[in-house]
Amino acid sequence: MALTTVVDAIQPVRQRRGRPRKRPQKLHADKGYDFDRRRKDLRKRGITPRITRRGIDSSEHLGKHRWVVERTFAWINKFRRLTIRYERHVDLYRAFLVLAAAIICFRAIDRFC
Repeated sequence: MALTTVVDAIQPVRQRRGRPRKRPQKLHADKGYDFDRRRKDLRKRGITPRITRRGIDSSEHLGKHRWVVERTFAWINKFRRLTIRYERHVDLYRAFLVLAAAIICFRAIDRFC
């Protein structure tokens, strides 16, 4: 249920040419999402599911994709205000999250320049 809600909430991706893509072409997920219903929902939306199967596949081949997500969560968790949610209002929490993402991007650009 939450997976399809998140996928449906994805904003259009800007490209150089053509219409903006509404959804990703494929989705990588771990064994917690290994249900036939999830796979069918993704295929219905035109997304190729790359989900590790429980009891069959190992999680090693998803490691290189998953590391990017875990690393990003670790960067965001360095901002204490986001790790422990002090804000009662969602819009304030989201504003701090966007600010943290901007600071992370600025630091990455500053590191390479």
